[in-house]
Amino acid sequence: MQFLGRLLDTVSSVSTLFTNPYRVRDVPLSDVAGAGKVKVREEGRIALYKNGQSQSWDCMLLYAEAAVALRLFQVASEAEALSCFSEYALKLRPFYETLPLKAETTQPIVDCIRNHPDWNSAHIAIETGLRECLKHNYIQSQINAQDLSGQTPLHLACERGDLTCVKELLEESQARTDIKDRKGETAVHVAAKLDSPVITQAMCTRFCSGVNELNDAGEAPLHIACRLGRMESVKALLGGGARCDVIGNAGYPIHCAMKYSEKSCVEEILRADRGQLHAEDSVYGGTPLHWAKTAEMCRVLLEHGCTVNYLSRTGESPLHIMTKKGRFEAAMVLLTHGANANLKDQGGNTALHLAMKMDHIQLIKALIVFGADVEIHNDLGETPGLIAARSSKGPNRKILLDMLCNVGVRRCLPPSQQPGRDVDIMHMGAAVGATNRGRAEVDGSNMDNKVDRLLCLDGGGIKGLVLIQMLIALEREAGRPTRELFDWVAGTSTGGILALAIIHGKSMEYLRCLYFRMKEQVFKGSRPYESAPLEDFLKKEFGENTKMAEIQHPRVMVTSVLADRHPGELHIFRNYDPPSPHSQSPYATTATFKPLTTPQEQHVWRAARSSGAAPSYFRPMGRFLDGGLLANNPTLDAMAEIHQYNKAMKAEGRGKSKKLGIVVSLGTGKPPQVAVSSVDVFRPSNPLELAKSFVGAKELGKMLVDCCTDSDGCAVARAQAWCEMADAMYYRLSPQLSQEVLLDEVSDAVLVDMMWETQMYLYEKRECLQNLAQLLLNSKE
Repeated sequence: MQFLGRLLDTVSSVSTLFTNPYRVRDVPLSDVAGAGKVKVREEGRIALYKNGQSQSWDCMLLYAEAAVALRLFQVASEAEALSCFSEYALKLRPFYETLPLKAETTQPIVDCIRNHPDWNSAHIAIETGLRECLKHNYIQSQINAQDLSGQTPLHLACERGDLTCVKELLEESQARTDIKDRKGETAVHVAAKLDSPVITQAMCTRFCSGVNELNDAGEAPLHIACRLGRMESVKALLGGGARCDVIGNAGYPIHCAMKYSEKSCVEEILRADRGQLHAEDSVYGGTPLHWAKTAEMCRVLLEHGCTVNYLSRTGESPLHIMTKKGRFEAAMVLLTHGANANLKDQGGNTALHLAMKMDHIQLIKALIVFGADVEIHNDLGETPGLIAARSSKGPNRKILLDMLCNVGVRRCLPPSQQPGRDVDIMHMGAAVGATNRGRAEVDGSNMDNKVDRLLCLDGGGIKGLVLIQMLIALEREAGRPTRELFDWVAGTSTGGILALAIIHGKSMEYLRCLYFRMKEQVFKGSRPYESAPLEDFLKKEFGENTKMAEIQHPRVMVTSVLADRHPGELHIFRNYDPPSPHSQSPYATTATFKPLTTPQEQHVWRAARSSGAAPSYFRPMGRFLDGGLLANNPTLDAMAEIHQYNKAMKAEGRGKSKKLGIVVSLGTGKPPQVAVSSVDVFRPSNPLELAKSFVGAKELGKMLVDCCTDSDGCAVARAQAWCEMADAMYYRLSPQLSQEVLLDEVSDAVLVDMMWETQMYLYEKRECLQNLAQLLLNSKE
């Protein structure tokens, strides 16, 4: 029986050799030094035995008072046994002296010893999570030792995301944070890569050495956190002494954040160091704005006050970069924040030259409507139109060249070409600067130069951009700002806001940019929109306490509707005392109403808000609604007001009034007419008729609104007739649009198309616009 038992043990030992010789097993103490086993070596509690019967080598972990021992391995090779024994004896000691080891807790330790022969006991304690062993003296002596890859135990703890081990190493063991591995990375680099910021926060609770070290890829930990969008880690690193001005291979940390569109990281860096707004990268000398990839990232930097026209060492502005990369939305943000479309790079190319090379039609339109010079030459003597004709290919070629012709392109020789040679090249003409003309060509040489000049601006929400484009063209023709060309300015809704902006001396180019920025702030969410953003915007532009009467010239009329009575009444906000006939309501009333505010007490921003209180878009401004309900085209109401004013002045003997001699009416664009299937509303008798009745009601409602607010058609015909009767010159300008543009349209592409169609219209009317500009100048007293 004893022989059979020994045979079974031998078979079991041999079987173990062929399965997993390194599996840790409990072995009865009586079998440790049984028959045929000879102790070869012993260090501490670890002993190596040679089994003569099975020709194997057993490594045992012995406990003096225990009934069992742990067999750590059983191998057939003497060399392997001696090598493993040396490693086990050296590296296991801190563990068995600290903890009562069992098979299941010992197995991960010995696996680490075999799989990572370059690790010391400290690495193994971190990997196995045996934090209690970190206090052992032997492990303490190895806390900052490195493995073959250069990693210290702290590197490993950070890589594992073991917060408790990290704190133990930093607080109790004084582990160094500035030791680099073979990639040049400190433990702080490793922590910055983690999804969770807790490790970085633990390391940066106080000044952290190595926090500004660059790895072999030229990145400091702050670069890595910015690249990966770890905002909390960025905040922790900055608190731990990370500097924003450490330049890496690509640039500063903020450049990494911009490259990967990490908005929150950019904001944290700017909060810590505002000077990073204009930090130049090491390769091109570009600022963070040059590195922006999205409209949102551009907007973040611009709102913090970065310079939109900053030139890199290659002479490129951010607009050049956005154009080359085809980033239309980002380019629009730059343009609406004052980017100069005519800046040249080192080759003399403007953004328009680059857009032409790329056949990017939408960007070409945007640049031109924002004032890009279509005749400017680069260093090779090429104009943007010349580049378009030479490089445009495929289906876009005809579209692009036809498009350019519509705003004033002409065929001519390139500057380097000698006369007489046959060249058929498209060259941009002076299309954008001077464009627009009115209804009739009028010779103003015989006109009395003491007549009043009236400007009327229609309502139309965001389509006020059409008004702005036309006023820019008029100002360029006249060489004077709008406020110097007119004696009276009337406006409704968006036209009213522009009228108030005109008398306050705001430039049209500024207002064009302002409108694009305004729509982002105001048209948020669903209708009706919150009133607060619009009111804050108006307060910022006009001042919270500015009164209507503070600016006397030109006289301004802003229409609104008094909605605290039925029928509602047209109300005009003025910067002058109203004529006495207007002080009485045209209706007999039995009600008592709160008195109206005088111009001396009326706030400008409230007048603007009241005129633009369009129903279903914004809530009423107290008792006021949008003036477009009664006077979307305010021309007739303005003329009546001027007549009453002059009549009152004459009756009261307050000086000689001037005759109204010129009326300029600007519209916000005419939508195309479309067919309507039915406006019939009836009581349905079946489900099919119910659907027809619903469609009819919807179309009828829309038609009623359109008819009430129509600023063209009858309103224009009547104004023209009145001007003829009053012997006044009448100009009406309003482009035909190819699609209906909503009052709250926010798409930059749609708005650019609308402005482009305005430019085409202005080019068609250029002669009339020139006459109008001359007429306004000649009639100035």
